[in-house]
Amino acid sequence: GSLSPAVPRRRPLAWLFFRDGWEAAVMMADEEGRTEPEPRAPQLETEAEAAGDSELEFGIPLESNGYVLYRDRKEWADIEPVPQDDGPNPVVQIIYSEKFRDVYDYFRAVLQRDERSERAFKLTGDAIELNAANYTVWHFRRILLQSLKKDLYEELNYITAIIEDQPKNYQVWHHRRVLVEWLKDPSRELEFIADILNQDAKNYHAWQHRQWVIQEFKLWDNELEYVEQLLKEDVRNNSVWNQRYFVISNTTGYDDPVVLGREVQYTLEMIKMAPHNESAWNYLKGILQDRGLSKYSGLLEQLLELQPSHSSPYLIAFLVDIYEDMLDNQCENKEETLNKALELCEILAKEKDVIRKEYWKYIGRSLKSKHSPNVEQNVPTETDQQ
Repeated sequence: GSLSPAVPRRRPLAWLFFRDGWEAAVMMADEEGRTEPEPRAPQLETEAEAAGDSELEFGIPLESNGYVLYRDRKEWADIEPVPQDDGPNPVVQIIYSEKFRDVYDYFRAVLQRDERSERAFKLTGDAIELNAANYTVWHFRRILLQSLKKDLYEELNYITAIIEDQPKNYQVWHHRRVLVEWLKDPSRELEFIADILNQDAKNYHAWQHRQWVIQEFKLWDNELEYVEQLLKEDVRNNSVWNQRYFVISNTTGYDDPVVLGREVQYTLEMIKMAPHNESAWNYLKGILQDRGLSKYSGLLEQLLELQPSHSSPYLIAFLVDIYEDMLDNQCENKEETLNKALELCEILAKEKDVIRKEYWKYIGRSLKSKHSPNVEQNVPTETDQQ
């Protein structure tokens, strides 16, 4: 028989975002790119719709929980809401809840009017409750805080609660920083940040805020003790090692031999606890490399003593770095030192760090090319590596 007319194949096109989670709102696209809704079964009119109350918040009549849309509030009757303009053909249409759309339509309206009123301030609270990452809302709220001469300590309590709920939100931490700057009062900050770090000791936002507070208000006292306590709890926490470097760099510095010696020995003790902890090795290299890894008296001998019982790829790689520094500084036993470095590169490539074997082969060839008297002084090329 004759072929029936071709029916365009359809494929899922997009996911839509709802405030309280992702939900598949399947649109279909034919081969020509046109989109149309997937046919759905007819829905019966709900009792609320039949009664004329068609505005629902995720299936619940808004009035049932006591909330009244801004457009239905008499005190907002003088405001013409400004709808969001996503353009004629948004790539992925976001389906906002009725409440979300209503709040932000009125927020855009007061923002356009630059209305500095109590009702505008309360509106920012509703907008933040719906989306605490909207930086425009936070900016306007700060304008209102100053214009309305609000209690900044009350606002600090407000932002504390939000950060505890959303500790990885850029905007809330910035808002807190501005408040502390205005108040010139950091008295609550270190304890508050410590509470946040108790939840997540690697929270970048909390550490960034802590460093700012400490540096801005000169709160260096006892910070090193705090860092040591956190390292006892988790010696692998790279954020804490970074904080240790930050504190010492901004206080005593590392030029004092007593301080440097203390830090080297402290780090070696931490390495003994966890030889495969890259954070400690990075810290050790960071405080010594500008001074010359091979120039710190006794370090090479201590690492060689550790090697039989605490061997790790990081220890062996550190030894390679020391030998390379010795070669660059024209050490006496150059050939012997080069052979030691090459032997360690081979151990790393074949046993200890096989996943990076090509890298260690390249390092070995580079050292040999640069420091062996019997090899022409050429840096290995990509072709050499292959």
